[in-house]
Amino acid sequence: MPLLVLTGVPCSGKTTRAKQLKEYFEGLNREVHVLSELEQTIKAGFDKNSLYQDSSKEKHIRGILKSEVFRLLRSDNIVILDGLNYIKGYRYELYCGSKANHSTQCTLLTQINYEEAWKSNENRSDDSEKYEKSVFDALLMRYEEPDGKNRWDSPLFVTFSDRILEFEEISKALLGKKAPPPNMSTQNAPLSSTNFLYDLNRIVKDMTDKLIQHIKNGDRGQIHIAGYKDLSIDVTNITIQKLVILSRQYFTYSKMHAPEINQVPQLYIQYLRANLN
Repeated sequence: MPLLVLTGVPCSGKTTRAKQLKEYFEGLNREVHVLSELEQTIKAGFDKNSLYQDSSKEKHIRGILKSEVFRLLRSDNIVILDGLNYIKGYRYELYCGSKANHSTQCTLLTQINYEEAWKSNENRSDDSEKYEKSVFDALLMRYEEPDGKNRWDSPLFVTFSDRILEFEEISKALLGKKAPPPNMSTQNAPLSSTNFLYDLNRIVKDMTDKLIQHIKNGDRGQIHIAGYKDLSIDVTNITIQKLVILSRQYFTYSKMHAPEINQVPQLYIQYLRANLN
């Protein structure tokens, strides 16, 4: 489920490279999806000059492209995102999404001399595909070039219009490596049904209520919780307020880590002991 993010200033050859990469990977019997920023712009009824002069339109197109990327990453295919992708934060969002979907990713930067890029723009036969000079210059100023030292831009491949693409190296980066393991910042909570939340809440609430009753009764020392065999805890220094706070924290923690439901009572007691000490 690899993702290849193309990026570069206007008229640097991104779409040409996307087509070449599509042909290459299809030659390896891979299903390839090319998501084009230009195509989505046209579908939305915008032209490229008005798009980059209106931040709300830009956000709309970026949102559509990002949604499509994440949808397609759930299948066994290669996704190529053909667009400026000039915002560092946007590339980071794509990285987090691909990581959460257990996908490999790489970035391809199409480099070009700015004067050459403008000449290429001027030589386009279709006026609707040309950038206005003010928009072109503004995009050059706003462009945040990728850096291979950043994990969201890595591995980074750089190409020029007169060079042959490093097809094999790009293929190795996407198909020859394992996807980076997801972490808490990119991994969705592993809950598969509402039953887990219901049972988790029921158990934690029941145990908490029984402990609160012991505290109200003035009990001290180790006490056993009725209905939970072999589970005990020292309630001498527990306040009701502290217990309620810890119960909420444990509930939130368990939603993210989703233990087996029959392990919850034991884990909850261990959590209380650790945090009360």
